[in-house]
Amino acid sequence: MKGKIFLYILNTILILWSIDSVNINQIFKKNRITQAKVFYFFICMILIYLLTNFEMDIFETFKIIG
Repeated sequence: MKGKIFLYILNTILILWSIDSVNINQIFKKNRITQAKVFYFFICMILIYLLTNFEMDIFETFKIIG
């Protein structure tokens, strides 16, 4: 469980850093700042969840094989 928490923290930092390079302002209409922030938040949460679970599955698979 401690490893999963560490992965969540690490992946949060990496995903926030990497998604910051994407210009999402062009996707949204003008003066829709709150909606853009909510969209950004949900995209980050989805990516963090998916990446962490993928990594945990990979680690568990190699532990079973090895």
